[in-house]
Amino acid sequence: MTKPTGGRSASASSSRGGPSAGGAFADTNVLLYLLSADAAKADRAEEIIRGRPAISVQVLNEFASVARRKLAMPWDEVNEILRTIRAACPVHPLGEETHDAGLELARRYGLGVYDAMILAAAQLANCDTLFSEDMQHGMRVGAQLRIVNPFL
Repeated sequence: MTKPTGGRSASASSSRGGPSAGGAFADTNVLLYLLSADAAKADRAEEIIRGRPAISVQVLNEFASVARRKLAMPWDEVNEILRTIRAACPVHPLGEETHDAGLELARRYGLGVYDAMILAAAQLANCDTLFSEDMQHGMRVGAQLRIVNPFL
């Protein structure tokens, strides 16, 4: 499956399961680069996805929103890509625990609420790395989690 303008495929393994402690978590922008015409970024995104990073339902929702609104992708194609991503990445739900932890991270670190929810989901998934182009590269959040911009 590819973006209509000739983007990259989102190939992935179909096994599922939660990440082990010390694993990685992918922000929405990493998944969106799977569709990029920039071959280097698309290849890097595929490499990250092959590592089966955790994601949250928020990441899936944001991906669908951008794919429809900004990329004008048809629903069938968006749903196909989302199925592939869900088969490749353990998906973590958003519940009250994530919400409460995210609000506390937003307060403590002066973050936007949605970025803080991504960070909270990564922490609750016991990840030590959050791959994101949109957050501060190298920033440590708590004792375990570090933000890494994989496109530098």
